[in-house]
Amino acid sequence: MIIRSLKKLKRNNAGMGTVEMILIIVVLIGLVLIFKTQIQELAGTIFQKISADSSAILA
Repeated sequence: MIIRSLKKLKRNNAGMGTVEMILIIVVLIGLVLIFKTQIQELAGTIFQKISADSSAILA
């Protein structure tokens, strides 16, 4: 899915060079690494709420 999106970006690159694309990807990866614990906590909280709500609906 990500590779397909990158290929679309590569084809429709109105003035965007390879270096800019690589920099954007590096920044996104950096943000994920910096906020990794917060993202994991948020995902855990969301899944707990989904699980609790689904248990309430099924019961």
